[in-house]
Amino acid sequence: MTRMETLLNELTTNNLDSILISSPANVYYMSNYYTDPHERVVAVYLHQESDPVLILPAMEREDAKSAGWEHHIIAYHDHEDPWQLFLAFLNEQGKIPTSLGVEEDVLTLNRYHQIKSILPDTAVRNAQEVLASLRVIKNEKEYELLKKAAELADFGVQTGIQALREGITEFEVIATIEYELKKKGVQGMSFSTMALFGNKTASPHGTPGAAKLKEGDMVLFDLGVIYEGYCSDITRTVAYKSITDEQNKIYQTVLEAQLKAINASTTGTIVGTIDTIARDHIEGNGYGKYFNHRIGHGLGIETHEYPSIHGKNTLPLQKGMCFTIEPGIYVPNTAGVRIEDMIFMTENGAETLTKFPKELQIIK
Repeated sequence: MTRMETLLNELTTNNLDSILISSPANVYYMSNYYTDPHERVVAVYLHQESDPVLILPAMEREDAKSAGWEHHIIAYHDHEDPWQLFLAFLNEQGKIPTSLGVEEDVLTLNRYHQIKSILPDTAVRNAQEVLASLRVIKNEKEYELLKKAAELADFGVQTGIQALREGITEFEVIATIEYELKKKGVQGMSFSTMALFGNKTASPHGTPGAAKLKEGDMVLFDLGVIYEGYCSDITRTVAYKSITDEQNKIYQTVLEAQLKAINASTTGTIVGTIDTIARDHIEGNGYGKYFNHRIGHGLGIETHEYPSIHGKNTLPLQKGMCFTIEPGIYVPNTAGVRIEDMIFMTENGAETLTKFPKELQIIK
């Protein structure tokens, strides 16, 4: 069964006769065509009783065909109103939808009004979860792409560590990582590469800059790549030349928490349990208030996707899920440590896709 057929079946279950998909990630998932539309409309429309259609700028028509789209295309020029062309298509098909699913987190208020202006009698409802539930289970091809993306992320961390030297800046390390990954043929980084030195590691989402590396600094790398449309995500923390007893304790506590969470990741395990196990270990070692984010997130076409791996999530783990496990401790003026791996659920349990060593490394 194709993804479109599966989605149409799910729409029936959710009492929807059509859906308009407009996020780049979900458009890619349904069409194999990825584009950054900027302010322009790019969308896939599916209806139970009419032809699938891809709406996009005329200049992208051939790119979409080359990506494998074999159905109807509404290709509009910049002076044209894509919504009026869409309405004309619906009239030609003779199937004005009675209900239309949309992605609530993506659809702007302006576009909602544009849709309602051409479909005033159509009920517009949120179908975000319908799409998320499809994407959460990866097939064998997606597994292979994620595995390759993870290998490239491992290489990125290795490159960053090899670049460390006294006086080098965070920006210079990042430039080296991204240059070497581009030479490997990566499509791009899945998010802004992070390399943080010293006290800046105590900020979970710190901003890299011109800080220079010095002896005694902890160094935190957080990076990922996009490989054939699929993302990776890894975090490693190392010490440069020396480490204090307190920093070492923080590191070992994070590592132990992560290993406990990975070991607990079996099919049927409640997602929230993973967060709780790691958090309890960190709290038991006196650092509870310094672990101030969830344990992880889903991963696939997007770096952060369904499900959110937090303590209140009651979703059971299933074969085919891919997610991160990334506990951290961030103590101001002392150290920040995060260790993150990509986990893929198999029938035999959790497979760790990112393989770069995570035992404490003191870089000389």
